[in-house]
Amino acid sequence: MTDNNDNFAALMRQSLDGDQLAYASLLMETSRFLRPFLAKRLSFTNDVDDLLQETLISIHKARHTYDGNRPYKPWVYAIAKFRLQDYLRVHYSDQLRHAVDFDELEESLSGHVTETAISYESISGEIQKLPEKQVTILRLLHQEGYTAKEVAKKLGMNESAVKVAAHRAYKVLRDKLER
Repeated sequence: MTDNNDNFAALMRQSLDGDQLAYASLLMETSRFLRPFLAKRLSFTNDVDDLLQETLISIHKARHTYDGNRPYKPWVYAIAKFRLQDYLRVHYSDQLRHAVDFDELEESLSGHVTETAISYESISGEIQKLPEKQVTILRLLHQEGYTAKEVAKKLGMNESAVKVAAHRAYKVLRDKLER
């Protein structure tokens, strides 16, 4: 392992001294160990190829920061990790923009219930037919006035799990009340 790392470090030193063949060899060998690293984390071959090219460009731009007294691979993996994070952030940002915000959904649903003059007490019979955890969550949220964060803490749950459970209860109640 040290032998291989020493070889990379030697190639990097030679390339920094202007040896173009050493630099070409270094980038080729770097591609060989980065490709599986990226392929494990991405679904499509085209994405792997694109990100590998971006990573090699970043290595090229940052080569002046390489410290010859330190191993080469950890330095390269750090660059690859940052490029991967940037890629995933951009790739998934569109999906995050269209994600459902449970706070807005809860407000929308509770606004709908309020608009039709339905209170917790008036539908308590239907609420009692729900699973016990949902009944507890709705009681704490609507009868006792706790926030989702406080309910989560009280019940030892994740806040988003409380919101999901409440949303599912709202949906069941809405379906029952619409009939």
